[in-house]
Amino acid sequence: MDGCLRIHNTVSTTITSPVFSKKSANFRVFTVKCSSDGALSGAAGVAERPWKVADARLVLEDGSIWKAKSFGARGTQVGEVVFNTSLTGYQEIITDPSYAGQFVLMTNPHIGNTGVNFGDEESMQCFLAGLVIRSLSISTSNWRCKETLGDYLAERNIMGIYDVDTRAITRRLREDGSLIGVLSTENSKSDEELLEMSRTWDIVGVDLISGVSCKSPYEWIDRTASDWEFNDNGRNKETYNVVAYDFGIKHNILRRLASYGCKITVVPSTWPASETLKMKPDGVLFSNGPGDPSAVPYAVEAVKELIGKIPIFGICMGHQLLGQALGGKTFKMKFGHHGGNHPVRNLRNGCVEISAQNHNYAVDPKSLPEGVEVTHVNLNDGSCAGLASSKMKLMSLQYHPEASPGPHDSDIVFGEFIQLMNQEKVKA
Repeated sequence: MDGCLRIHNTVSTTITSPVFSKKSANFRVFTVKCSSDGALSGAAGVAERPWKVADARLVLEDGSIWKAKSFGARGTQVGEVVFNTSLTGYQEIITDPSYAGQFVLMTNPHIGNTGVNFGDEESMQCFLAGLVIRSLSISTSNWRCKETLGDYLAERNIMGIYDVDTRAITRRLREDGSLIGVLSTENSKSDEELLEMSRTWDIVGVDLISGVSCKSPYEWIDRTASDWEFNDNGRNKETYNVVAYDFGIKHNILRRLASYGCKITVVPSTWPASETLKMKPDGVLFSNGPGDPSAVPYAVEAVKELIGKIPIFGICMGHQLLGQALGGKTFKMKFGHHGGNHPVRNLRNGCVEISAQNHNYAVDPKSLPEGVEVTHVNLNDGSCAGLASSKMKLMSLQYHPEASPGPHDSDIVFGEFIQLMNQEKVKA
């Protein structure tokens, strides 16, 4: 059937082809015959397309419908759509528990070219609702690759779509704020049904932490591998016992703490503060995590009970919980901060750090009591990016000092936590 796309019967086509010489034009006549002979499918004799066609829809609560092609799992899923501006590190992003309940849209257009390897996972499973990308790589090229991104998501029942206008969706999110969306590959569901689902589901006030936290305490010992270590100068060789509250903690936060000399016990999000005090740690870490800090009052109460008694370090969700425990307020941002290129100013030394961030909520600095210092400010919008109180022995960052993915500008903050714990050891 060479050259034929639609054939009902044998077709004969006469083609006249000119062959030119210096003196005159001669013409050669030949005939091409095309036959269906089993090469076509369907009663109408239409050839199957050698490329994938749109088989998925992303329906946003504003009424917009985006046709796309699916990869990974199939079905119907609802979530909040956020965009991430990182250029690399899609595997760390899809395994970050802080994305629970969210569709992550990657603004970098080409995704999947390095495949997936199990050494870059930030948790033991994927918690995000789905992945939205512009172009899915048709091949992988990396010596560490173990499987393709599509196979990886399918095995973990995570939906993905590609060949969708991610730039247009990103502009919409920046203008209108984060939107609830429904992703579906099911033709049995109408656009109206999917739109109704998006308008009746909400992420605000939902406890997402309990679904990503560990169920019982465990010890963490792995450090950053020597091949990846980038900052091992000036470490104190003394060991510090740290209790890490798992609100959705990333593996590389634990690795960085261990690399700085911490012996870590990870505990569930509901772990009582009284049990933590019985363990007599040198410090406590309140980790990153998904969702609304106001939806987890039990975590806020645990933070309150520990403030002033033990050196405390809060990261992302832990920062927000500290803000509330201190009497401050948190609020939902228009579209949040998600990416590995956010500039932050350290107000103590004037230095600017390029940071990795992933949060939709922030602490209102005007609501904080006296004695609590705002130490860092996001230079994109002026929001609070860090807190500290020497009197109450606490410090926190709204962003991710371990990066993964992202730059390493803020790694030194782990050393500052070590100093905070060491000061208390000296006093004792």
